[in-house]
Amino acid sequence: MTAESVQEPHAAAQCAAVPGAVLDGPVSHAISRVARLHRIAAGRVLRDLGLHPGQEFLMMHLWDSGAVRQSELIKAVGLDPSTVTKMLQRLEQSGHVRRRPDPADRRASLVEATDASCGLLVEVRRAWGELERQTLDGLDAAERAELTRLLGKVESALCTEVIRGGAAECDAAGTAE
Repeated sequence: MTAESVQEPHAAAQCAAVPGAVLDGPVSHAISRVARLHRIAAGRVLRDLGLHPGQEFLMMHLWDSGAVRQSELIKAVGLDPSTVTKMLQRLEQSGHVRRRPDPADRRASLVEATDASCGLLVEVRRAWGELERQTLDGLDAAERAELTRLLGKVESALCTEVIRGGAAECDAAGTAE
């Protein structure tokens, strides 16, 4: 046996090891691990587009909605206002969005996707398609459908808890508003 072959099983065991503190929550632990890995994979496919993870959600909302108040955008994506402001600054510097005063209320800002961002829309779609392929590699069509169904049920249950906890809306996915 080589030193490499001895280390490989140990490394795999380390990746699969479940900390004792999560023994009562193995599904939550698995979801957390998968979400972290998915975000890393998303970061890789978005990096080539000059985007950071999360910025594509802002752009998706703007492409679908047109010009919106910055406060509405913050609510729609469910992120901290300072995070959205920083994202918008970066997107504005790269020419993908523009902000302007709202003619109906000069204290508010309207945010909109620029015409130049239309090419980015095609690239984001392509990147999300690639991310989907990476994420679901190894699952057949029935397993993919079942995973989607089960994740929808999990999302619905969590959304109910979030709303019960006092949030005005569940999340940017629009599960409950």
